[in-house]
Formats: sequence, C-alpha cells, structure tokens
Amino acid sequence: MNLIFLGTPAFAVPTLERIAAAGHQVMAVFTQPDRPKGRGQKNAMSPVKEAALRLGLPVYQPERIRKPEAVEELRAMAPEAMVVVGYGQIIPQAILDIPRLGIINVHASLLPKYRGAAPIQWAIARGESRTGVTTMRINAGLDTGDMLLKWETAIGAEETAVELGERLAAAGAELLGETLNRLERITPEPQDDAQASYAPILKKEDGHVDWSRPRHEILNRIRGFTPWPGCYGFLRSARMHVWRAREADVELSPGVMRAEQRRLCAGCGDGSIEFLEVQLEGKKRMDAASFLNGFPIEAGEVLA
Repeated sequence: MNLIFLGTPAFAVPTLERIAAAGHQVMAVFTQPDRPKGRGQKNAMSPVKEAALRLGLPVYQPERIRKPEAVEELRAMAPEAMVVVGYGQIIPQAILDIPRLGIINVHASLLPKYRGAAPIQWAIARGESRTGVTTMRINAGLDTGDMLLKWETAIGAEETAVELGERLAAAGAELLGETLNRLERITPEPQDDAQASYAPILKKEDGHVDWSRPRHEILNRIRGFTPWPGCYGFLRSARMHVWRAREADVELSPGVMRAEQRRLCAGCGDGSIEFLEVQLEGKKRMDAASFLNGFPIEAGEVLA
C-alpha cells in the first residue's frame, strides 16, 4: 500500500518501523520541524525524523501542514492512505479528503474514553485499571472518528506513564499493521459520544500536588505525570519533585513532613505517603535517604 506517515514523538516510532518492515511503500514522512532542546537550546530532530532517516525515508517538516503548499505536496503524492501517530497538528479537511482509504490514527486509549493529547498520563492519574489502543479513521473532530480495531491491557499497580507508553507504543504498532492488512474488510464502529471522556494536554501546574487529596489520587498522579510535568510541592520556597512514592503508616496532617530512620513521609487527605525518590530544584534525582543526608527536615515542616 502507498502510504504517507505523519508523526513526531517516540511513541510513533514503532508504528513507522512496523509499516516499513511490512513492505508498505512509505512515500513520505511528515514530522514537526526541528526544535530547540536542552540547556544549549540547539535544534534537535524529532524521534520520528531520526527513525525515518535511519530507514532511508524522505522527510518533510512544514511549519503548518494546513498551508496550501503543504496540502498540494500531499495531494500530488496521491497516497492510498495516511497514518497519523501523535503528529502534533490538526489535520484540515483538505487533507482528510486526499487518501482514498482515509487517514488512520493510532490513539493510546480505549475510545471514546480519554480523547485528547495525554490519554496515557490521565488514565493513570485518574486511577484507571485498564486501558489500551484504538485505531480509527480521523475526521474533523478531536479523536471522534469511527473506530476500527482495539487492543486492551491492564495497567500495572506501579506502572508509570513512561512504562505504559512503551507497552502501548509496541501494541499500537502491531494493531496498526493488522488494521492496514484488513482495512477494506473492517466495519468501522461509530463512537458513543455520551461515553466520551477527555485527556487534555498537560500543563506545568497540573503537577502541583494538593496534599488534601486522598493519597491514592496523589500516588496515581505521581505515576501518571512522569516524566512531565512531574508531581511537586514547594519546600522552603524551592520546588521539590516526588518521582516515586508508596503508602505509609504514619499519622500526619496534609503536607506535613516527617523524617525518621532515613525515611521521609508526608501527610495526605486520608493518610500519608513515603517518598522513595525526590529531586529538589537545581539538584539531581536521588533516593530519599540520600536526600536527607544533605537536607535535614525539621519537625512539622510543610510541603506546600
């Protein structure tokens, strides 16, 4: 099948590799322009661009895919289908109308649940026990297109967004391969909008912990918001990230900290949690015992 692939993040790379390995003709790979990254703010390629170059595929990086020149490039290629995985731009109707077999998207949730930009993170943060991957035909809405195939899995009790994302990326690649093989035989299933939920793009402030919340909610957010924005409070006016934690059995008021026997705990709305790995602003990530060696916590100190 003659295809065009549109994607940007690491999550999309296994799908691109799967398509190429299956013998489909990838006519072009569209990805976001190189962006400044890291302390040096040097332009860096997206993971999809790196993969495409390694695979010897032509790469296009329009600033805005809806611009007429980009639309005309796509139309001139006349693909049978397009595949989109986390491209990062809204696909306009003019492009939706180009491929005969439509534009297929790999979405990391069991649609119609968790439509939007951060389905993996919010599924964990909101305490879901199961999730999966859905392939669908893109339409003009936000993840509202007809569903094609699904794959479902349990979310591990300690699984982070990074770990779950790696599993779903691999599963999504296989599901997309099966979808393409059966594309003209699958009966599309409309989504039930009444069952829809949303996973909006994460903001830095989403990681600021409200310590009056139940501890299971806080622990879910710590797992779900790894690596970004992370979960944090403010200790002596400095941002303190909590990267790993577990339930604790000490009695503390919300946000109040206690350090004893090389353990560091903080109170929540209905109990307490023990910090296992933390990072104070400007410092490296470290286990709680190492942190306490260089940063003693005073009795009754509060993490705001």
